[in-house]
Amino acid sequence: MNVIDAISARHSYRGKFEDTPVPQEDLVKIMEAGLSAPSGCNKQTTSLIAVDNSEILAKLHEVIDPPVGETAPAAICVLTQRINAYRDKCFAVQDYSAAIENMLLAITALGYQSCWYEGHITDDDRICDKMAKILNVPEDYELVCFLPVGKGVEEPAAPKKKAFEERAWFNGFGGK
Repeated sequence: MNVIDAISARHSYRGKFEDTPVPQEDLVKIMEAGLSAPSGCNKQTTSLIAVDNSEILAKLHEVIDPPVGETAPAAICVLTQRINAYRDKCFAVQDYSAAIENMLLAITALGYQSCWYEGHITDDDRICDKMAKILNVPEDYELVCFLPVGKGVEEPAAPKKKAFEERAWFNGFGGK
């Protein structure tokens, strides 16, 4: 699958997953795609933890309330470090966002499904802190995203998008 096809085929998947394991070689490819993303001033603030151990996955799912991706045979947890690049500017959010999008595209290209869960785990109840503790994440890292990975039982539903002309223009806002 080429990158344009992967972009078009990628949709958030919130359904049930097959119990087919995700080979570690595929998880490595997905994480390499994430770590290949651009990083502000090359600070490389994004780190990743792949989880394919069913006992550890079960512990993570115990703290994710309401549950998400609970039938996925693997997951990738995205970590960030808030490192200033220059003049007190930090690009950690941009860095991990680019890494997540690269991973979502790699997941799609490899025939798997996923969904970007960030707000759900970083909200006021701080599920991410409980997850970080399970994964032995050091204090100077923050767990910011949970990506379940697996073969979807059903096809993801494509959301309705606004027309191109409503959101993209040439040579100025609203131009043709």
